[in-house]
Formats: sequence, C-alpha cells, structure tokens
Amino acid sequence: MSGGPASVHTLPTIVAEPAVTEALRHDLTAAGFTVDRLDALWGSEAAASLHRGSRVAALRALGGRDTTPLSTLATLFVLGLPVPRADAAAAFPDAGLDAVVAAGLVREGGTDDAVHPAVDLRPYAFVDDLGAGSWWIVSDLGELALGTALGEEHVLGIGGATTTLSGLQVPVPVRRVLDLGTGCGIQAMHARRFADEVVATDISRRALDIARFNAQLNGIDGIDFRFGSLFEPVTGERFDRIVSNPPFVITPRREGVPSYEYRDGGMVGDTLVETVLRGLADHLEPGGTAQLLGNWEYRWGSDGLDRVRAWFADTGLDVWVIERERQDPAAYAETWIRDGGTKPGSAEFDGLVDAWLDDLQDRRVTGVGFGYVVVRKPRPGGTSCLSRFERVPETLGSNPAGLGATVARVLDAAAWLGAHDDEALAAAHLRVAGDVTEERFYWPGNDDPTVMTLVQGGGFGRRVDADTALAAFVGACDGDLSVAAIIGAIAQITGADEGALTADLLPRARDLVLDGLLLPA
Repeated sequence: MSGGPASVHTLPTIVAEPAVTEALRHDLTAAGFTVDRLDALWGSEAAASLHRGSRVAALRALGGRDTTPLSTLATLFVLGLPVPRADAAAAFPDAGLDAVVAAGLVREGGTDDAVHPAVDLRPYAFVDDLGAGSWWIVSDLGELALGTALGEEHVLGIGGATTTLSGLQVPVPVRRVLDLGTGCGIQAMHARRFADEVVATDISRRALDIARFNAQLNGIDGIDFRFGSLFEPVTGERFDRIVSNPPFVITPRREGVPSYEYRDGGMVGDTLVETVLRGLADHLEPGGTAQLLGNWEYRWGSDGLDRVRAWFADTGLDVWVIERERQDPAAYAETWIRDGGTKPGSAEFDGLVDAWLDDLQDRRVTGVGFGYVVVRKPRPGGTSCLSRFERVPETLGSNPAGLGATVARVLDAAAWLGAHDDEALAAAHLRVAGDVTEERFYWPGNDDPTVMTLVQGGGFGRRVDADTALAAFVGACDGDLSVAAIIGAIAQITGADEGALTADLLPRARDLVLDGLLLPA
C-alpha cells in the first residue's frame, strides 16, 4: 500500500464488455469480495468508522496482514487507495489488469508502479421477498477517496435513499417497470427481480454507462437503458410499476452553486418533484403502482403536504404520502452542502449557505419535507379509494427493508375498504394481525389500566392509543364474529348505547384495517 488519493481525478469512461464483466465477476467471487468477508477483514468497529467517513481504523487492521486478493480489492475500491501493480494483477487473474484498466475501473500511475482506483466498487447485500441476494456496485469515488468536493457529474452509489426506495418497492410480479432517474442502476436491478422487463432512464449518459456496467457485471438482463429527461424517453408508454429516486434536492439556480446531476433536477424549488408526480397518471397502466421519494416546500401560510395534495387534484389516483422528516431552511442547506463534500467552517461552505438561504427566502420557504409517495391507478370502472397524507415520525418504521410488503398490503386494504360501506364493514369478519400486541399501564394498586396501546410489530411499527371499548373490540376480533356482533356484545356488557358505540368504533376499525393491525378474515 502506498500514498494517498491523487490530487486531480478525471472521471473515467466506463466500458461494459461482456467478456470482461464475466471474467471480473469470477475474480470478485474467487477473492471472496462480499459484505461479510469485508466486515471480517477489518472488523465491525473499523466498518462503522468507514461509515462515518474515516478509513484509519480499517488501514490499521490491514497493516499487519499478508496481502491477498481480498485485501487488495478492499484497499483499492473501498478505501480508495492505490496498490502495487503486482498486487493488482494478482487480484484480477481471469479479467487481467489491462482489461480492468480499459474498462475504466482503475488507472495505472506514472512512475510509481502503482494502480489507482478510478471508481468505487463494493459488495452490496440485501434481503427481499425472493430471499437474500448480493451484487457488486460500481459508482464514482466519494469524498473520502478524492479528498475534495464531488464533481457535478458524480454518479452516486449505495446510500440511505437507495435502501429506502428498494425496500419500498412492491414485491409483486409485474410485466413492465420504469425506473425514472436510474443513477447507478440499483433500483432497476431490484425491480428486475419482480418484472419481466425494466426501462431505466437518466439524463446523465455517464450514469447510464455505469448502470449498464453494473447490470452486466451481476449477470442481470432485461433492462433497457434510455437517455433523456423525466418521461421524455418513454413518451406514450405505460408501465405496471414506476419507481424513482428523482433528483429532488432543492438547489439554488444561481452562479457559483454546484449542480450535481445525481440529486439536482435543474428546476426551481420542488418543481421537479411536482412534475414527476403530475406525470404518473399518464404512464401507469390501470392497476399500476408507483413508489417514489421526494422533497416538498413549506411556505408562509402553505402546508407542505397540502401542496403535494394539490398536485394530485383531479388525477383520479390513489395516493399515500408519508412525510418522514422536516428540516428548517438552514438545516436543509447545510445537509446538502455537506453532502456535496464542502467542509463546514470554510469560506466556500458559508457562501453556499448564504446562497441557499437567499433562494429559499425568495420563495418564502419555512421548511422542507422529505418522504415517500405511493400511488396506484384504479382499474377501469374503479374510483380512487385512498387519499392519505400523513406525518410518520422517523422513529417508526426506521428500517425500510420489507416496507414494500407493507405498501402492497395498505393498497389492498384500501381497495377492500373502498368496496365496503359501513353496512358491509359491520357484516365483515376481522382478525388481529399476528404482529399486534397490547401494552397496559396501571397506577400502583389500581385494577383498571390508565393507558392501553395497540402496538404493531412490523410495517411502520404504529402505536394506537386504545380506550376500553376499542381494546375490547380488537381483542374479540378472531374471525369468528362479525364486526356488528362484537359491537353488540360490548354494548350489552358495558351498558353503552349500541348505535353510539357503532358510530365510534366503525371508523376506528377502518383505520386499523388500513394500517394492518386488523385484517379481513
């Protein structure tokens, strides 16, 4: 191992040659270049330190070890450091070092007999409804490897938004999926596991080259990569599912402010998110769904979720918007300026914060919301039955893996509820979901609980405060008795008016069905 990152980094051209990617796949497999093996190589503490942006602990862990293909690949592609040419050649016995250089993954030094990383290449592990899987993902070198702020054509790798959106994808087989703004291609690859065909679009040709390479490296076919902005590459086409992590970051459109292709859509404020959401109806097949991430502005006298609601007015779509976080203008600006690699405390950082705050102030923005958007287009003859705009605390459902199944269940529950008016709901039989428990708290010496809470173990982990009537109702929902029969029995036992109890419990039962705490039996 030698030296630090080069002071000047030119983005390489990524070339996907089938023979090279197949041989490279064999080399990575033979080296044991996996998430588990990397964690074992330098330990969990060093892995956590890397996640925080420091590679010192990982380097110390590697310092006393013999060089192996795994340690060479880890040093080169994960730590972003050069390695001796002989070690690099030994790590690519099938592909050959010259071919890996030609593919744009590494570059050879001038006189130092070292091989330098040209990209970030690392293993990625996941679990979905089809089981556990693992891939290798190429992206551009990050701030840690570069030692400088990112370039505007930077292609991002795996991040928090990546795992959030992949977890939100509905795990139901479909014919065609659109990945709008594919970036490194990770969402298209996830979508292909449940689709016959995926169309992946991006305004960055470099991103498409990297996405194409990633699909080929992992032996994934059936993805059609297309260049163009937003829905332009798929004009007149419809899809059974649309997924998108669009470039939603609200960035000032003014001189001196970097605009990153992977996150900045080139429009003022949240216009890009609005444009994408308004275009969904024209590109979804009847019964088709969409899962997206986005930002929306809060303005003086204007609630952010109300603005999103207005974007869907008259579309006829089922809509579920979940706001997970809201930041004030200063926090929002600082977050995304740091994301681009500009260091806090520098004159450049302070100047960018000024520019962002000026831009947000010009539109009277008081905050920016972040969250998920789930959409379904009703089938012919059907009508919209879901219009839900909610704020879900970040502490709930903090693990996004598997939320796609929750999304599918909520959409199904909304359709079921739409087909059941109050009379039909009263005649229905419900049962408690298997992940629901009940918490009770008592004052010392009291026999009656002071607080009762229904707790959902999966999904968004919802907690629902329950009074005696609701707790008794849910406790009796085992599928044997109808809703009306249970309410009648509770009224008889407690002496409550049955009509009033029905009016109280039916809407609450609807909410519990929608949230998945109660299921149609």
